Amino acid sequence: MSDSEFIEQLAAAIGEEVYMDIAKWHLYLNDANLHTLLAESFYPLISNPQTINEADIIKVLTNTNVQIGGGKKQIPLFDLIPKQAQTKLLEILENFSNKL
Repeated sequence: MSDSEFIEQLAAAIGEEVYMDIAKWHLYLNDANLHTLLAESFYPLISNPQTINEADIIKVLTNTNVQIGGGKKQIPLFDLIPKQAQTKLLEILENFSNKL
């Protein structure tokens, strides 16, 4: 499997399972068009022989900003994804790292 195919599959898994919680409304990352960006950000981490951990996830999510209000403000994605969705993201990344 090529790198781009792997990233596409990773993006699909992230987009279907991980969401932002906004006013108790779940906005899945594929609906927000953030799943591919995250897959591309996580790919170098999971292709590395080291195990990905929670600190890696926090770093990527903190460095990924989401524009709100038509770009008037940016919020780190970390602030929008609840803990249980972060845990699911870690599971997805661990599963995909085992496929490499």
